[in-house]
Amino acid sequence: MVFSFFKKPPEKMVARPAAAPVRAKPEPSPAAGPAGMPGSAEEKDAPRELAPLDFTTSNIQSPAAAAPAMVSPSDFSDLSESPEGFHVEMDVDPVEADVEQAAVLYANGQDAATGAVLENAVHVHHFGPGERLWLMLFDFYRLTNQHAPFDALGIEYARAFEKSPPVWRGAEAPKPAPKPTAFSGTVIFKGSLTGENDAAFAALDEAIEKNPKLRVELNRVKDIDDLGAERMLGVLEMVRKKKREVELVGRDAVASLIESKIAVGTRENAGCWLLLLEFYQIMGKETEFEDMAINYAVTFEMSPPSWDPKRVAKAEPKPSPAAAVDDGDDEEDTAASTAFVLKGDLKSERFGGLPAVADKEDPVVIDFSAVTRIDFVSAGTLVNLLTPAKRAGKRVIIKHPNHLVAELLGVVGLKAVAEVVFAKN
Repeated sequence: MVFSFFKKPPEKMVARPAAAPVRAKPEPSPAAGPAGMPGSAEEKDAPRELAPLDFTTSNIQSPAAAAPAMVSPSDFSDLSESPEGFHVEMDVDPVEADVEQAAVLYANGQDAATGAVLENAVHVHHFGPGERLWLMLFDFYRLTNQHAPFDALGIEYARAFEKSPPVWRGAEAPKPAPKPTAFSGTVIFKGSLTGENDAAFAALDEAIEKNPKLRVELNRVKDIDDLGAERMLGVLEMVRKKKREVELVGRDAVASLIESKIAVGTRENAGCWLLLLEFYQIMGKETEFEDMAINYAVTFEMSPPSWDPKRVAKAEPKPSPAAAVDDGDDEEDTAASTAFVLKGDLKSERFGGLPAVADKEDPVVIDFSAVTRIDFVSAGTLVNLLTPAKRAGKRVIIKHPNHLVAELLGVVGLKAVAEVVFAKN
C-alpha cells in the first residue's frame, strides 16, 4: 500500500469564544510596541473596538436622555401630610378670638378668668371692632356689681371711641333665679284701640288668662273710639276681678289721644271719659283726676269714680324694642304678639312653652332683659327650637340680652336664626 505524504488531514471545528462586551478604553498611542502597530497579526485577529462615547459633555445626549423622564405616582409624597414639626396656621381675628374666649368662660361660670381676659383685651383692642370687648366688660362689671371699675372704664371708653359710654343700670350681683313661667311676658296691642279690632282684643284676653303678670304695650295705638275705650275698660275690670297684674306701657300717649276725643258739656264718648279717668288713676295724676271727675259729673250728670290711692301704679317703664320692630301698615298690624320672657341664670334650660309661642306668634320675641347668663346646653336648645320658625319665614327677635350672653349666642350660631336687639343706654 502506498501512502500519500501529501494528504490533507481532516479539519477540526474549534468553538469560538463568546464575544466579550465592548468596553470603552483609550485608543492606543502610536508609540505603542509592535503589537500595536497597524497591520500586525495581533491587530487583525483582535476584535475591533469602538471609539468611546463621552456622555459627560453637554452637547451630546442619548435619545433616552433627551426624552422627559417618566415619574410614577408613587414617587410623589403625600401632600396631605405635613412634615414633622411643620404647622400650618390659619389667620385668626384676634378680636373674635378674645370675644369667643370671654363668652365661653362666662358661660361656664369662670368669672375671674372672664374679667382677666376682658381687662387685658380692652387695653389691646381700643378701636373699631374692639368695641365689642369693651361692651362685654361693661356688662361684666354691672352683672358682678363692680361700680367703681365700671365708671373708670367709662372714662377710657369715651377717650378711645369719642362717644358717651354705657350708663350704669343699677344691677346687683347675679343670683340664681327661679325657672321662667311659660307664656309670661309682654303682649303688644297692634292697630287701633277701636271696637272693631277683635283680633287684638282676643289676643289680649288670652294673654291675661295665661299670665298672672303681664305688660301690655300700647305704643302702636294711633287712634281710639268710644267702643274701643269701653272694651279696654272691660279688660281692666276683668284684671282686677281675677287679681291679675297688668302694666300698661304707652299709657301717656293713649291718654293724649283720649283727651282729643272729649269735650266738656258734650254728652258723647262716655267710654273715653271713663277710660281717661282710669288712666289718670293708674298714672297717679290725682289733680287731673279730680278735675276730670268734676267735668264728667257736669257733662253727664252722673257720679264719677272715686280716687283710690292703692290703685296708683309704678312709673311707666320704657317700651320694649319689640313694640317698635315692625313699622308696617296699621291696617295689617291687627294682632298682638306675646313675648316669651326668660330670667336669671339659664342652665340646661328646656324652654317649656316656647314652641307654642313660636308656632303662634310672628314676630317671635324672646325677652332676655332679665337673663344674667346662659350655658352652652341651653343656647343649643334655643337654636333648635327657633330654627323651625325661621324656616317658616317668621321674624325671630332676641330682645335686650347683655353682651356676654349675646356673644355666646353668636358662638353657637343663634344669630343666623334670630335678630339681636340691644337695650339703649
